[in-house]
Amino acid sequence: MRALLLSAGYATRLYPLTLNQPKALLTVAGQPIMNHITDKLLELPGLDEIYVVTNHKFYTHFVEWKERYLGKSTRKLVVEILDDGSTTEHNRLGAIGDIQFAIESKKIEDDLLVLASDNLFSSSLLSFVDEAKTKNKPLVGIYNLKDKRLASKYGVVNFDENRKLTYFEEKPENPQTTWVAMALYFFPKTILTAFKTYLKEQQNTDQPGRFIQWLYTKQDVYVWEISGLWFDIGSKEVLEAANQAFG
Repeated sequence: MRALLLSAGYATRLYPLTLNQPKALLTVAGQPIMNHITDKLLELPGLDEIYVVTNHKFYTHFVEWKERYLGKSTRKLVVEILDDGSTTEHNRLGAIGDIQFAIESKKIEDDLLVLASDNLFSSSLLSFVDEAKTKNKPLVGIYNLKDKRLASKYGVVNFDENRKLTYFEEKPENPQTTWVAMALYFFPKTILTAFKTYLKEQQNTDQPGRFIQWLYTKQDVYVWEISGLWFDIGSKEVLEAANQAFG
């Protein structure tokens, strides 16, 4: 299994904090957000390699982060920083484009765990990956916000008694449920060619949820509840809330 951390955004909503450094390297509870997420990945026994896909502007930031992080880690694990070549908000590949870029450039043919690097959570990923491996189907991490107003800002999901995805809509005005997808995905190796197909058929290359919205109508996709704390770091207010919760 490989893991891919999506870190190529420019986080303009967090300016000036992210004008000269990537959002994933902002600190929460005294360490970069990336550390919290990568710590979760290091708990996974079947993980062989971590790829971090970023833009050209912040490439060196992540290379320096990698050296610092691995210098403190006791587990030997390959971490590779990928530069997608984009330089501004206007020529970025988008999250789905970056997934395909990583698959092609690294010739990935293994199961792939994909996470957004601003996706901060307290729960372990062990049960999520165990469930994904058992089913050998695409699996989406979901979270119950318990508030439809908040849910309308995310990809809203519904599912049956077997936790098979039955509905996915990105940022609906009137959500069916308060369950949302949280930019945490497991894709079996047999699914990876579908990204290329999606990009040929669809215009939206950004939100990964758009891929799920397309995929679940073609084959079975399942969901797994992530409990504990979860913060989608998209604003200064959420960043401050995360600092208070994790501090």
